[in-house]
Order: sequence, then C-alpha cells, then structure tokens
Amino acid sequence: STQKKQRIIVTMADANALINDLSRHVQENDIESGKITLTKLKIWMLEIPSGSQAPLPSITLAANALELGALLSVADDDLDAFARNLSQLKPYYSAMGTNSTTDRKCHVLGLNLMHLLVDNRLSEFHAELELLSEKEAGTSYVSFPITLERQLMVGSYDEVLNAKSNVPDPSYQFFMENLLETVRDSIADCVEVSYKSMKLTDAVTMMKFESTAELREYVQEKREDWIVEGDQLTFQPPPTGSKAVDIPSMNLIAQSLSYATELERIV
Repeated sequence: STQKKQRIIVTMADANALINDLSRHVQENDIESGKITLTKLKIWMLEIPSGSQAPLPSITLAANALELGALLSVADDDLDAFARNLSQLKPYYSAMGTNSTTDRKCHVLGLNLMHLLVDNRLSEFHAELELLSEKEAGTSYVSFPITLERQLMVGSYDEVLNAKSNVPDPSYQFFMENLLETVRDSIADCVEVSYKSMKLTDAVTMMKFESTAELREYVQEKREDWIVEGDQLTFQPPPTGSKAVDIPSMNLIAQSLSYATELERIV
C-alpha cells in the first residue's frame, strides 16, 4: 500500500514537472518538444481512475495538459489536433464540475468557438454557448467570438474585418485569417453581381486588402473571371440569370451584403 501510494505521488510530481515543461514549450513556440511532452502526459493520464474515483488534482492537471495541447495545435496550424484535444478535454471539465476551473478554460473555449465559426458550424456554436456560465461568456476570450458571430449574421462584414486588430490573444489570429478569407469571398460574391466595374483602390478598401498587389493575387487565385485593366476591375456577368442592376453608390454595398446574408439564412 505504501509502495502504491508512493508511486502515485511520484507520478503526480512527474506530471507537474511535465506540465511546467509543456507550458514553457508553448510559450517559446517550441512545437516539436511540446508534442513529445504532451504525449508523455497523455500516457500518464491513462492511469487516472475514471468516474467519481478520479482525484480532483489529477483531473485538473489533465485538463491543464489538454488545454496546453490545444494551444500547441493552434500554433502548429493543426485544426484536427485542436479538435481532438478539445474532445478529450470536455470529460475533464465535466468531472471538475462548476466549483473548480482552470486558468486557460475560457481561452480554450473561446478558440473552440472561433473554430466552429470558421467552419460555419453555427448550431454547434450555439450549443456550446448554452453550456457557458454568465461569467465565462463575459470574458474577452469568449465575448470576442460571440460578437463576431452576431456581426456575421447581420452582414456587418466591415466590423468583422476590423476585428482582426482587436483579438484577445495572438492565438486567435490563426482563426481570424481563416474567417477573413470566408468574409472576403462573401464580399466578392456580392460585389461581382452589384457592379459592372470599380476602381482597384475601391476594391482594396472594400475587401480590406493591404495593397492592390494583394488584390491582384486574390483575383489570380480565386476569381479568374475578373478582369484587371489598368486601375479598373471589371466583373463578368454571371453565366446564368440576369445581372443585378448597377448600384451607383459605394455606400449601398453594406445593404446588399446584409441582404445576401439574410437570404442565405432564409434559404
């Protein structure tokens, strides 16, 4: 019995040391070393008793390991690994109950909401919101994706694009890049049926590119039917159906984007 007790104490001490190592690897963005340490921790986690017999310190330690694993996978641009860490993490959150939490819980849950938003898995997004306490939902980590989702729903794409400079943590940038791509595609879809042509500089502003070079790259990669001539961008009429009447004022683009979003929701 004493031997068994001692082995568990040593194991906990080892696990604590590994958590400190993993935390350092995440901070230093040392992804490969982080993965090795996380694997060791996941092997240790197999020894944690399941159900009500699981000691709270072990559960909390395991949750911390998986949270760091989630941050590591974001740094590695690995969404599959992120999703795996999240699904492994949830039972530990349940086991911890409402009276105990971890320092990174809201951060990781916020990143998960960003992931669901980027994937357009909105029913899952709202299901996750239902599980959050008012306090958790009020943190900057969680309120950021909640606000983004509302802006997307009403077609406030400009605000979504501007949100890139107000992320609550650098780890959100990875998801913002993906989201901006989706939003730009939506703006492009609306622009090409609302205009016959526009100045390149206006398109750069509207789609929040840094330069005309970035816009040209986008056209080359994603919009082969757009024609760049001098400082003008010309859109081809859609192959089927009639083209929307030209909209003379740039100010009306927000309205048409809003209509497009609303139509998508109705459909």
